[in-house]
Amino acid sequence: MKRFHVHVGVTDIDKSVAFYSRLFGAEPSVVKADYAKWMLDDPRINFAISMREAATRGIEHVGLQVEDKAELEEVYDRFRAADRPVLEEGATTCCYAQSEKSWIADPDGVVWEAFLTEGESTTYGGSPDLDQLASANAASSACCAPQLAPAKTSCC
Repeated sequence: MKRFHVHVGVTDIDKSVAFYSRLFGAEPSVVKADYAKWMLDDPRINFAISMREAATRGIEHVGLQVEDKAELEEVYDRFRAADRPVLEEGATTCCYAQSEKSWIADPDGVVWEAFLTEGESTTYGGSPDLDQLASANAASSACCAPQLAPAKTSCC
């Protein structure tokens, strides 16, 4: 079963961990000096926050986490069918995890990742070259943290 993923950039990791722990009614499953992750079943989401220098604050990217290679291939097929550039990153280290992943951006530049977590890592990881997605929102300087365009303010 797939799990929705949201990654949010924050300015104060301690305050944000406290806030989201109260909001979700659960402590994070992973806590580092610059990163925290909640693997929630209700709602079924992988919610991560990080405090990185080059990262945008707020929603950085969204994605689908899968449980096995068959689900990953299914999502990869959907990426390829979407008729947009796909960055097939393959095996990588990101967000203190070893993963297999690919990236795509929607027509408005919202960056999506599809990934299978295969193990833990002691380091945060490197940076994918998201410029290949031809997205104005994708920042190539931050691991797992594509930069999104500032939100437009409008009333309801």
